[in-house]
Amino acid sequence: MKSWKKLLFVSLLATTSLNIYAQDDQRRFKITPLSEMTPEQRTYFEALMAGPVSGTGSAGVVQGATSLGAPFNVYLRSPVLAEQLRKVGEQIRFHSSLPTKLNEFAILVTARHWGAQYEWFAHHRLALKAGLEPAVAEQLAVGKRPVGMTPDEAAVYDFSHELHTNHNVSDATYKAVVDLFGEQGVVDLIAVNGYYVLVSMILNVDRSPLPAGVKAPLAPLPADHAAHVAK
Repeated sequence: MKSWKKLLFVSLLATTSLNIYAQDDQRRFKITPLSEMTPEQRTYFEALMAGPVSGTGSAGVVQGATSLGAPFNVYLRSPVLAEQLRKVGEQIRFHSSLPTKLNEFAILVTARHWGAQYEWFAHHRLALKAGLEPAVAEQLAVGKRPVGMTPDEAAVYDFSHELHTNHNVSDATYKAVVDLFGEQGVVDLIAVNGYYVLVSMILNVDRSPLPAGVKAPLAPLPADHAAHVAK
């Protein structure tokens, strides 16, 4: 390799490494390797690796890895709580009475409300894979009520948006969801919104970084944004 090419290669490699470390350094909860985990943390680690999350392509739970990514690495700090949250999270994600597309859509609404960059990054691809139209996600990402939603998507959006912004839902919004999915569907929709508020809090407090080179998908919204998002 010519000297100038070698110098360029080394320079690019160093820049990339610094970029990765710079992102990783923003974490408040440093990654805990398997070799440093307590027995309780190892039990949680092994349960995650054996569970359904490891089959989703999640960057947080990778088969063969010796550590966990966000938000699971943060949960490790409270392993008993972590194990209970694992069970709740698996119920909400993989056994909800709501169709997967709508469940993932509600997660995106929550991520947008909280400005949870990593949560959006992790679930955007899952929502699209489940059938959400890219244009719907794109409009949601910039803080708009998406046009072109199907009736069930609109019902989920309105319920989730009202719940986050008003801390309650109107009779009409409630009726739209209960008519489509029954009372169990209402409870499951509340649960997915509530659980992913917790996840958003964990990710935001941790300052969980996006993978190197990935641009933040969510722009900041004005403080009075909610008042301007009309049905």
